[in-house]
Amino acid sequence: MAHSHHDDHDHHDHDHGRKAGAHDHGHSHSHGHHHHHAPADMGRIFAIGVGLNTLFVAVEVAAGFWAGSMALLADAGHNLSDVLALLMAWGATVLAKRAPTSRRTYGLRKGTILASLANAVFLLLAIGAIVSESAQRLSHPSVIATKTVMITAAIGVVINTVTALLFMRGSKEDLNVRGAFMHMASDAVISVAVVIGAGVIALTGLEWIDPALSLAIAAVIVVGTWGLLRDSVNLALDGAPREIDVAEVRAWLAALPGVEEIHDLHIWAMSTTETALTAHVIRPAANRPEGDDADHFLHQACEELAHRFNIGHATLQVETDSENACRLAPAGVV
Repeated sequence: MAHSHHDDHDHHDHDHGRKAGAHDHGHSHSHGHHHHHAPADMGRIFAIGVGLNTLFVAVEVAAGFWAGSMALLADAGHNLSDVLALLMAWGATVLAKRAPTSRRTYGLRKGTILASLANAVFLLLAIGAIVSESAQRLSHPSVIATKTVMITAAIGVVINTVTALLFMRGSKEDLNVRGAFMHMASDAVISVAVVIGAGVIALTGLEWIDPALSLAIAAVIVVGTWGLLRDSVNLALDGAPREIDVAEVRAWLAALPGVEEIHDLHIWAMSTTETALTAHVIRPAANRPEGDDADHFLHQACEELAHRFNIGHATLQVETDSENACRLAPAGVV
């Protein structure tokens, strides 16, 4: 991680400089909002989602061969990619709970970010396949066994909606879970459209409605997936999570008692639910309130960062010498 230099760059001889991390003391307090963890039963939710969708893929493959429907077989392939996506997101949440090691000092928390990024990419690839197939079928419409397609797609609506609802609560707080939710919600929409499309085709005999509908669905999914992709890339590149206003955090730190200046401020995501911060705080002895307790200042600052901004892993380096500039003080230095 690009921030590891924080522990070895004290060349500026501040004997009374002090470092403290919220991870040393922050977790013992009962704030409950240090990390917006996804619901504790998320493992069970993933298991239900994977089980239901694997069963549906088997039903779709059987129905596709029975009805001679390429549309159903293609959708079964798409749903199989969703099962893999769910397994990947589930695996990432399990890995995130693994204890840190001497080599991986953050554990494997970042796996949740990589999984949400991969989920977004997979969704876009699946959409590409749908668009390609639909474009071909617009020019060469195929006869569809509409009744079988409608029944199977209706089962898909139920299964995908149930799975999406299971993930909905966790999706607000965890980007990785949001990726799984997006997959299931988009599949539910596809299944609804397939039912309607097959019904219209049965009434009118217009075979081109099916591929035209597929293209419209693909456009809707692209719009929804774009936000997931953008947020995932931002977190993978150590950007500050979207819900955190970095300028507001800087202003709050600068307004703490006795603080003269804040520099070398970094805020980044350790996982899709946990945020870390490091900063240098210039706090000369002359500025401090009478009877000031330096340890209390650090404890209070880290607790408030967790409480106000959901930044659970804060490391503050206090510098008391404002005359000799820290080599990391310039804005362009990382």
